[in-house]
Amino acid sequence: MELVDSHCHLNFHRYDHDRAEVLRRAYKVGVKRIIIPAIDLDSCRQALELSATESSINAAVGIHPNSSGDFEASNIDELRRLAGNAKVVAVGEIGLDYHWDKSPKPQQWRAFEAQLALASQLELPVIIHNRDGRAGTAPSASEDVLSILESWAPTVPAALRGRLGVLHSFSASGEIAQRALELGFYLGFTGPITFKKADALRDVARSIPIDRLLIETDGPFLAPQQRRGKRNEPAYVLYINAKLAELHDAPAEEMAQQTTSNAERLFALAPA
Repeated sequence: MELVDSHCHLNFHRYDHDRAEVLRRAYKVGVKRIIIPAIDLDSCRQALELSATESSINAAVGIHPNSSGDFEASNIDELRRLAGNAKVVAVGEIGLDYHWDKSPKPQQWRAFEAQLALASQLELPVIIHNRDGRAGTAPSASEDVLSILESWAPTVPAALRGRLGVLHSFSASGEIAQRALELGFYLGFTGPITFKKADALRDVARSIPIDRLLIETDGPFLAPQQRRGKRNEPAYVLYINAKLAELHDAPAEEMAQQTTSNAERLFALAPA
């Protein structure tokens, strides 16, 4: 079985003491590719440094909404330079976060739209973060993200049509999911899909065509139910794959093959 962890912060300090062992465990269960998304300029450089050490690792470069408080135009020039590295396969993670009060909304929007423009110029897909505020708070980050993406999508070059990007660690409504699918986005699912009380999220995942699904850990966060409370790691995509296979009444091997193919198509990855 071949698997792809399409979103893991393997550069974070929580892996510093045993990163090599984490990778060995991932390879043992069939993980062939790991994509490390950035959250700021420093983590862009860290992701690229790690990608140089392992053929299985690729990187995305971008500034997370929670890191956008001091965003300025010169950041785009630096991201463009970093994206020249051959191991970069996406711009991300970028988007909007209304849960944490770490960056004013106007700054988040400014950084998000500037990075979408950069992705178009570089013909790279995007990794989207959208986290809503408290229940009932309007507008939601998901609604604002989709509105921005719906304006951006028609402007992208032909090379990006059909591979615009992924809404990572998807947790929004079925209506948001359908709007994203209509634009040509993929949806990534993480540990919460295995949580005992996540029936609504599982209903959404069940409705997504299997050729638009990605599996990801978002490690070190969001460990699946079987490892809940522990640090997440790439080997645990096995649990996400199994749950999606169950939801789609498909063999685990078939789901692994499909999600691996999806990741290769979206991020233009050569087969491992």
